[in-house]
Amino acid sequence: MARQHTRSSFKTIEEILNTESEFVNLRESLKNYNIVDEFEKIFPELKIIARAVKVEKQALFLRVENSVWKSELNFRKNLIAEKINKHFGQQVIKSIRFL
Repeated sequence: MARQHTRSSFKTIEEILNTESEFVNLRESLKNYNIVDEFEKIFPELKIIARAVKVEKQALFLRVENSVWKSELNFRKNLIAEKINKHFGQQVIKSIRFL
């Protein structure tokens, strides 16, 4: 006799992606992408000054238009990191680097 599967015996794709150890790298890549993607929403005032390029090893890389703004943002990098971490509800950024 064939075995019947109940709805509870199946996992959703979301459950699999969020829990299985094989998808750790994918989850990390998606988290990093979200940080870059959300940067302009978190800091709309920096939209014309700086652009998030990538996240590597909890370091956010920002491309800044000129050296004056780079210097100004360098003074505020701890505040920027704190605001990003607060937005995501966990420590996702430890440092900020400028390109």
